[in-house]
Amino acid sequence: MSTKNTKSIARTETFTCLRCGLTVSAYQPNGERRDHCPSCIYSQHTVDRVSGGVSECLARMIPISIAVPRSADWLVIHRCTGCDVLTSSPMSADDNQLILVRLAVRPLAQPPFPLEVFGDL
Repeated sequence: MSTKNTKSIARTETFTCLRCGLTVSAYQPNGERRDHCPSCIYSQHTVDRVSGGVSECLARMIPISIAVPRSADWLVIHRCTGCDVLTSSPMSADDNQLILVRLAVRPLAQPPFPLEVFGDL
C-alpha cells in the first residue's frame, strides 16, 4: 500500500497590479487562480474569451459593476480601457469589501435618470 503526501504545496507565483503596484499572489485563499488585484479590484486584459487564448491587448481593466447571477457566486464586471471588452470574474474572499460595496450601490447613488421625476408622480 502506498501513502501519498497530502500536505498542500505553497504556491508562490505573483503579479504586480497595474494600478496600485501591489504585489499579489496569483492564487486566491481557496487555491483557485486569481485574475484581479484584491486591493483595488483592477485587472489586466490577458485572456481573449472569444478565441480562448491569450489576449494581445494587455491593457488595464476597470471594475465597473457587480453581477449577481442566481446560480453562481457574485461576479465583478471589468471593462478594458484599451478595447472596451467586458469580462466577469468571481469575487474572492480577500477582495477589498469597501470597493465591492461601492460598486454594488453605485446604481442607487448615481442613477442614470433624474430622481426629481419621482416627486411629480
